[in-house]
Amino acid sequence: MTRPQERLRVLQVSTADVRGGAEQVAWNLFSAYRGRGHDSWLAVGEKHGDDVDILPVPNAEERPAWSRFWFEVSDRLREDRPSPLSSAAGRVAGVVANPARTFDYHTGREDFHFPGTRRLLTLTAERPDVVHAHNLHGGYFDLRALPSLSAQVPLILTLHDAWLLSGHCAHSFDCERWRTGCGRCPDLNIYPAARRDATAHNWRRKREIYARSRLRVATPSAWLMQRVEQSMLAESVREARVIANGVDLSVFRPGDRSAARATLGLPTHTPVLLTTGVNLAVNRWKDFSTFSKAVARVAHEWNGSRIQVVVLGSPPLDDGVDGAEVRFVPYLRDPAAVASYYQAADVYVHAARADTFPVAVLEALACGTPVVATDVGGIPEQVDDGRSGFLVPVGETSALAARIRSLLLDGDLRAAFGDEGARQARRRFDFEQQVSAYLDWYAELVHG
Repeated sequence: MTRPQERLRVLQVSTADVRGGAEQVAWNLFSAYRGRGHDSWLAVGEKHGDDVDILPVPNAEERPAWSRFWFEVSDRLREDRPSPLSSAAGRVAGVVANPARTFDYHTGREDFHFPGTRRLLTLTAERPDVVHAHNLHGGYFDLRALPSLSAQVPLILTLHDAWLLSGHCAHSFDCERWRTGCGRCPDLNIYPAARRDATAHNWRRKREIYARSRLRVATPSAWLMQRVEQSMLAESVREARVIANGVDLSVFRPGDRSAARATLGLPTHTPVLLTTGVNLAVNRWKDFSTFSKAVARVAHEWNGSRIQVVVLGSPPLDDGVDGAEVRFVPYLRDPAAVASYYQAADVYVHAARADTFPVAVLEALACGTPVVATDVGGIPEQVDDGRSGFLVPVGETSALAARIRSLLLDGDLRAAFGDEGARQARRRFDFEQQVSAYLDWYAELVHG
């Protein structure tokens, strides 16, 4: 454990201070470090809250004066009573503001035109001892700053997806071109989407940046670390560690299901299925189509009342689920409010096409809610198939429906899976273990 006298100054870097997934991991660590008496800051591309230790990356301020002027003109033309003419003029002003960025966009080159990145070490009152970066895509970070940053302070990169390993995409699905150089990309629309195929150029540029950097790499799953080891990043990594994401077990814990349902206004005797996801209608990592078809199949065969489905973290979708009542709950910042939905549910269902190590699965396990999830990415490292939940093949509606049905019909099985999931969460996924693992690593890098 990190000794109390080893006070550390930690600057984390993340896309935003309020969002799901990776951003939540960075925020939780940022808060925990302060709670343990360290100096903790979070530099973000988008700041939504008012915490003084959340520091916007000053990209706009660092642009040349003429560039700022034309970007302001562009914004004004597009926002103030826009017309086709003003919108076109706004686009022209944007081109004038940064021609190089426009060129990169139209040729498919990844956008690294974010000059505020080079000021990261000057944002804090005292120079940070260590910089810990999370997702670096999302339109705020200049990857070309990595060699300079890593030469000045220890730099850790935590990968939450595979963008750093590819020519443009955050997850490659079945494509293996990221191993050998990308090019001839089979799907430029995968996030972050590219207008043209410059993936080979992007891949080479990343490799050259890494070669000049001093990088430590962490991943939450062994699955993603294996991909790192097979990628162009591997030869530039000085040290690598698998550090699992964790959850706050004082919040995410088993609770009284009936009481949780009463508080949330959910039916007492109706089966309740829970799923989560941001923008499920367009989220290619998730598989809401398979989820909804599977639930409809279960509902069709169900005797009695309709099944209740809760979708947490997504705005309402046009398509519902046949045979089920669907409640869409927007993103909740309060962890206790989130935990109450897991405690109220009979089964948590995580249908995905690509995933790394989703915190939502850990939250369900910690709350003693059995999980049915897709056997993809790092999820098999979370769900003990046949003991804390079930794993099913990607896109298999019949298998997903069968596993959901078996848990809904067997209360003893649900209870056994829930107890085992909570036990494994206490042993393997305690957030305090994640915090300590990172702080110990920082201390080794800073104090030797």
